[in-house]
Amino acid sequence: MKFSKKATLGLLFSLTLIVAGCGQKSASDANTASTGTSVPVETKTAKLNVQVSFYPMYEFTKNVAGDLAEVHTLVPAGMEPHDWEPTPQDIASIEKADVLVYNGAGMESWMDQVTGSLSNASLIQVEASKGINLLEGGEHDHHHEDSEATEHDHDHDHANEATTEAHDHDHGGLDPHVWLSPALAVKEVRNIEAGLAQAAPEHAEQFKQNADAYVAQLESLDQDFKAAVTDSKRKDFITQHAAFGYLAQEYGLQQVPIAGLSPEQEPSAAQMASVIDFAKEHQVKTIFFETLVSSKVSETIASEVGAKTAVLNPIEGLTEEEIAAGMDYISVMRQNLEALKLALNE
Repeated sequence: MKFSKKATLGLLFSLTLIVAGCGQKSASDANTASTGTSVPVETKTAKLNVQVSFYPMYEFTKNVAGDLAEVHTLVPAGMEPHDWEPTPQDIASIEKADVLVYNGAGMESWMDQVTGSLSNASLIQVEASKGINLLEGGEHDHHHEDSEATEHDHDHDHANEATTEAHDHDHGGLDPHVWLSPALAVKEVRNIEAGLAQAAPEHAEQFKQNADAYVAQLESLDQDFKAAVTDSKRKDFITQHAAFGYLAQEYGLQQVPIAGLSPEQEPSAAQMASVIDFAKEHQVKTIFFETLVSSKVSETIASEVGAKTAVLNPIEGLTEEEIAAGMDYISVMRQNLEALKLALNE
């Protein structure tokens, strides 16, 4: 769905405001009718209404906000977020929010168009990846494994550098998967903390305490990753799509993606052949796939080279089963760590 018809959005928002206004009037009238006089209704400090784009932003925001905010995720559980677009109901929810948290770096391709149509001037928008040095999507292509990885400042516009070959979903040429590096996840958490403190400065100290506690968990996770790869037999791993570039860079590993930045991208025959050749040459024994998209391509390559398959989860969303099992970002990342430890020591 495209959101170019601002008149339609304006009508939707107007109707939302009318309905909200009617609800408020009814509550006031009911109070007057029951007492015979207009008596002020006792109110409690309202929690922040925070809308977040997809799962990692929910996890980070909820851990910072604690019980001081109602945090709602726009992308439903089990849905791949790269190609998701908001419905009119989602836009109405954003319009009524106090804070909107999103990853940025092109992950939410719909963001500029939607926020540009909003009338909520007080909405605080938190771009969690702001200030992080971002990688170009093409830097994760194993064909360029010998070249130096070049970082690019987040505030620089790389939109014209995107190529069709790199990926079929528009990330503006940048890799948005910063949350898969625990060290960079810390920076995202701190950006979210700052945004929530801006929205509710009276709770800034509590947000900081919550963020500090969660950052301690992330830093412990970071140290465990560093320890696990220090003496590993190999430094390369093959994964379904190019989601683990930041993790690989952080820990001195080499990601060999079958497809580009979007998991829905179908690799070409040449790409498949290249990955197969790499796997045979380097005797790769595990081909990683992920949970929210088909594993067929990974299974095909694994069969061709005599390898097994295993899950390396980009945590773009949790399945219903993972939610029911009480999984979260930390526990899934620890599963990723164990999977990598096995693959890097075969």
